[in-house]
Amino acid sequence: MVLNNNLAESLSNDKIVIVDTGCANISSVKFAIQRLGFTVTVTDNISLIQHADKVIFPGVGSAKHAMKNIIAKGLMETLQALKQPVLGFCLGMQLMTKSSTEIGIEFSTEVEIELSAEGNKNSSIEIIPCLGMIPTEIHPLNANGNRLPHMGWNTLTTISEHPIFSDINIGDYFYFVHSFAAPISEFTIASCQYGTEFSAAIAKSNFIGCQFHPERSGELGSKIIKNFLTLPAEQLIIKDAQL
Repeated sequence: MVLNNNLAESLSNDKIVIVDTGCANISSVKFAIQRLGFTVTVTDNISLIQHADKVIFPGVGSAKHAMKNIIAKGLMETLQALKQPVLGFCLGMQLMTKSSTEIGIEFSTEVEIELSAEGNKNSSIEIIPCLGMIPTEIHPLNANGNRLPHMGWNTLTTISEHPIFSDINIGDYFYFVHSFAAPISEFTIASCQYGTEFSAAIAKSNFIGCQFHPERSGELGSKIIKNFLTLPAEQLIIKDAQL
């Protein structure tokens, strides 16, 4: 799904930035963007982030570790103040919310871990303050006996008319790896079912987050990334009343 020459040339001056939060997954996101024919910069430089046309916020791992990195790099206020379109992947989406409830276990994203109800009950609970651009919260996914993490391909059960989902349909498959999730709320723009229904994507104003990994989701994931990179900012920045 490489851009044609005319479109690539018209977008050649766009500044696309991946925020380097010190978390894993940056390389796979970078390669996914480059496969589409775009040039992208990975950086934690505040000025480069502020002056980008589009910002991508990746991440895997724990909110606690990621927020420590963001604070240590002095990025918190910069990220909160961004006015251009911002797209978060997986943990990157979760960090856009008010807080994340972690339960004393840092899940691996590469191997399945089964967390029993007893393990949930006996684990320590910690509320991690996040960036707060989208006023919802992240909680342990209630998988109702299904294995955690929720890992693998799953379908979208609802989709809003948000332009990030142009040419994406209910029932399309995307790749998930997570044990925490945002509940269904007014900020939900797509949902998924795994034991219970949760937000597969959320949005507010210029901030958009996908719980799934577009960079690992084949042609449809590439379509979402392409939508984000090619659509004008004024189309991607949605007023609350329009969601």
